Amino acid sequence: MTRIVDWYFHALKAMVVFFIASMVVLVLGNVILRYGFNSGITVSEELSRWGFVWLTFTGAVIAMREHTHLGMDTVVSKLPVLGKKICYVLSHVIMIGCVLLFMSGAYDQTMINIGVEAPASGLSSGFFYGVGLFFGVPALLILLYDLYMMVSGQLKDEELVRIRESEEELDEAKLEELQREMEEETARLAAERKKQ
Repeated sequence: MTRIVDWYFHALKAMVVFFIASMVVLVLGNVILRYGFNSGITVSEELSRWGFVWLTFTGAVIAMREHTHLGMDTVVSKLPVLGKKICYVLSHVIMIGCVLLFMSGAYDQTMINIGVEAPASGLSSGFFYGVGLFFGVPALLILLYDLYMMVSGQLKDEELVRIRESEEELDEAKLEELQREMEEETARLAAERKKQ
């Protein structure tokens, strides 16, 4: 099962790359055609807008699995383990409610717009609103799985607060290298100022 889930998220990452590449090609190609050849790609703006929306929600699903969304742990990190567990369960219940509400609205909009053609491409507008379902189903499963892991006791206490500082993800060698580069750049800028 883990292999299937990993494959699914690798496919999502490939979709993100596809959306970014297609948006670059559509927008840049349209600009070059307009200014260089006085023509353009009719569906460029519409498809790039749709690609951006799909890119955003696909990236959100990936970030949910990797627990890399922004968060604030100022209060929760100072609580005892029981307080962290209560906050973890409460936050997940609230997020599950929000995702269910979001999915309900996305489903309604998809059904309303499934027969409506987009003005430039002629594609079904339901495809545009269906991204809410595409996001909601895996997001709901991720939240339910995380909640199950906590309730069943399989989640470690240090995993109750999932905020990671950027320094925590860098090893010491990389951090030292970045500091050295900053010092060199600062010295170079100071030398340039003295010359002026």
